[in-house]
Parts: sequence; structure tokens; C-alpha cells
Amino acid sequence: MADMANLSKAQVPDITAGRDAVLGAALQAFFEHGFHGTSMRNIAARAGTAVSHAYYYFPSKNDLLRTLVVGVTGDLIALLKAAQAEAGTDPGEQMHAIVQAHVTLHTERQAEAFVGNTELRSLTPEDRDIAVALRDQISTLFRVVIENGQKQGGFHCPHREEAVLAIVTMCTAVAGWYRPEGPLTAATIAERYGNLALNMVGYEDTQNRKRISS
Repeated sequence: MADMANLSKAQVPDITAGRDAVLGAALQAFFEHGFHGTSMRNIAARAGTAVSHAYYYFPSKNDLLRTLVVGVTGDLIALLKAAQAEAGTDPGEQMHAIVQAHVTLHTERQAEAFVGNTELRSLTPEDRDIAVALRDQISTLFRVVIENGQKQGGFHCPHREEAVLAIVTMCTAVAGWYRPEGPLTAATIAERYGNLALNMVGYEDTQNRKRISS
């Protein structure tokens, strides 16, 4: 048998490319037909590979779904934290920034976000616990921003928990209806949703003493 160290790059199977092809095929199949309407054979055919190869990369459909859901949710958390950090210390700026980041991911990676939200129920109990814990981190991030805004006097929000749920839900829902060819650009939607969120928490600029308009 040839020594793997002496094989050329062309001779070494591109495992990463094959895995990504199967994962991408699964994403599109789940997005179009749902988790339960898709088989590993469907996924392999979309990926242009054998079913045995699909199983080599992912032992089951459940593994594929978990990888997609955990991956996009983890990326969202990272984006939200980065947006919050870049926004500075003002809770109003932070809220606007994290809402924009949330909506942007749901338009730029619409299929992943849609599958991650609608197929949560299809995960195994163990995988669902992991996904829910990640989603709780998102809610906590929004909650902390609102709490800080209340403490600093810029947010006038009597129902904090309801506000967190409403803001996260409206951002998440974008993946279900957004269309690139629609009348509003993704950037416009993100900007307007940022303003809507500020209105929902009763934001008042402590220096200019005026509300943000939507």
C-alpha cells in the first residue's frame, strides 16, 4: 500500500469537500422538503455521491440536522456578541446593532436559519437540549442589554421578558418570509427592525431626549 505521506494532493481524497457537499445537500433538502420528507438517499443524490459515502461523513440524518442547527446557532451567537462589542457601551446602540446582526444572518443564511428554527422539534431529545441551551444564550444576551438600558434610564420597558421574546421572535421569523427579490433590501429590513426593537423597549436617547422613529 502506498505511503499516504508520499501521495500527491490529487491522490488524497478531499474529505472536507465531500463532507461539505453532503451537508449542503442536506440543508437544501431539509429546507425544501423538511427533515421527515428527506431520506439519506435523497441527500446523497443531491450531493452527487453514493449513499455509503453520505453515511461515512454523517452516520444518520440526525447527525446532519444537529450539525446544521448547532452550527448556525453558534455562528449567530458569535455575530451578536461581536455586534454588541462594536456598538460601544450605550444599550440603545447595542440593541440596534444586535437586532441588525440577527436579521442579517437570517437573510444571508436563510435556509440554515429556517431549518434551525422549524426543525428544532425533529432533533433527538439530547440534541434538542443542546440547541435550546444555545438559544437561551441568545435570549440572555438580549435580556442583559435591556436590563442595562433600564438601569441607565434609557429604556422604559415594563415587561422585559415579553420584550425579549417579542424581539427575538420577530427577528427569527424573517427567515420564513424574506425574499431577495422583494420590495425591501435585507439592509433596510435590518435597519427598520433595529428601530422597531428600540421602540418596543421604550428607548429614549438620554442626551437628545427623543425616541427613535421606525
